[in-house]
Amino acid sequence: MTFQVSKEDGLFYRQTLFDQAKRVVIKVGSAVLTDHQGLNQPVIESLARQISFLCSTGREVILVSSGSVAAGRQRLGVSRERRGGLKVKQALAAIGQGLLMQAYEQAFAEHQQQVAQVLLTHSDLSHRDRYLNVRNTINTLFEFGVVPIINENDTVSVEELRFGDNDTLGALITNMIGADMFIILTDVDSLCTANPADDTSARPVYTVATIDKQVEKMAGSTSSLLGTGGMQSKIRAAKMVASCGGSSFIGPGRNTNILQELFSGNLVGTFFLPMSEKMGGRKHWIAHVLRPKGFLVVDDGACKALVERGKSLLPSGIIEVRGRFGVGAPVHCLREDGEAVAAGLSNYRSRDIEKIKGCKSSRIQEILGYKDSDEVIHRDNLVLLDDFLREL
Repeated sequence: MTFQVSKEDGLFYRQTLFDQAKRVVIKVGSAVLTDHQGLNQPVIESLARQISFLCSTGREVILVSSGSVAAGRQRLGVSRERRGGLKVKQALAAIGQGLLMQAYEQAFAEHQQQVAQVLLTHSDLSHRDRYLNVRNTINTLFEFGVVPIINENDTVSVEELRFGDNDTLGALITNMIGADMFIILTDVDSLCTANPADDTSARPVYTVATIDKQVEKMAGSTSSLLGTGGMQSKIRAAKMVASCGGSSFIGPGRNTNILQELFSGNLVGTFFLPMSEKMGGRKHWIAHVLRPKGFLVVDDGACKALVERGKSLLPSGIIEVRGRFGVGAPVHCLREDGEAVAAGLSNYRSRDIEKIKGCKSSRIQEILGYKDSDEVIHRDNLVLLDDFLREL
C-alpha cells in the first residue's frame, strides 16, 4: 500500500471515522492561539463555539492548549526578545495560565459549557499509578459533561519533566483515554508533497494511509511561523495515535468553522488513518510514555528471538549493561551497532544483570543467590520498536 489513498477513498474513510468518533482530543498550539500581541481572543471564542457544538452532538472532547507563556508575556508587556531562559518562561507561564483559563471560561460560558483545567508534567504519566489517576480524573470530568483543558505545567517543568511539545502531550492523552481521533490545529493548511514556497509542483496530501519515511520527509519541508512542535512533531504524534488504533487530522486552526467542516465531510487538511494492528494500553505506556533508565546490548541471537520469534529477553543474550537502574525500570535493548530494537521493564537491577549477562537462566540462582525470574525482560513487558519509536 502506498502512503496515500485516492481522493474518493479518502473522503469515504474520513466521513466514516468522523461519524464514528465519540471521543475526540483537539490540540491547538501557540501558532493558532496567539499573535505578536499575545492571546488571540477571536480564535479562542471560535474554538469554544465549535467545541461546544461537538459536545452538543453527544461527543466527549478534550482540548490540549498552549498559550500560557504568551498570555503572561502580554500581561507584563515583556517582548519576545527578552532573554532569561527557563526561569523567565516559567514566570510568564505562572502569570499566563490563569489568564488563559479565564479566557476559555468566559468563551465557553457563552455556550453554557463547563470546562476544567488539568496541568501535567511527564512524570505524571511515567508513573503508572499517576497515569491511571489522570485517566480516571478525565473520565470523571466526562461524566459531569465537562471539557478538560490540558496543558503542560510549564511553571514547574524542567527538561526531564517535559513532554517536548504539546503535539506529543496530545497524542499521549489520546491514547491514554482511548480517544477515537486526535485533531491538531495549526497555522498550515495541510501536509504537502514539498514546500510550496520552493516547489511549484507541490500539492496538498489529503489522506495518509501509512506514515512512512516518505511522509516524514515531507514533514521536514513544511514550516510554521510559531510554536515549538513543527510539522515533524505533528507527524510523530499522528503515528503514535495510529499505533493505538486512532485517527488524526492536521489542518488550519484559524479557519473559523474548521471543526464543523471536518465533521461535515469537507476535504480540508490532512487526515491520517489508524494502523490495522492496535497496540494495547500497557504496551503503549511502555513504548511511548516511559523514558529508558538504562540500556542492554544484546547479541544477534537474542535480537532474532525478540524480533522474529516473539520471545522474552534471557540473560544469555546480553552482552553489555549501560546505566544504573533498579527492578521494574524501563530499559531499551540495543543491537551491537547501537540500534534500539525493543523497550521493556527489567526484572533485575543493573548490577545483578552485570553478573548474569551471557549466562544461562539455570545459573541465576547460583550466581545471585536468588532468582525472581528466568527472563531479564518478560515478553509481556516488552515492546518492539520500529524506526519511528527509535527517534523518540
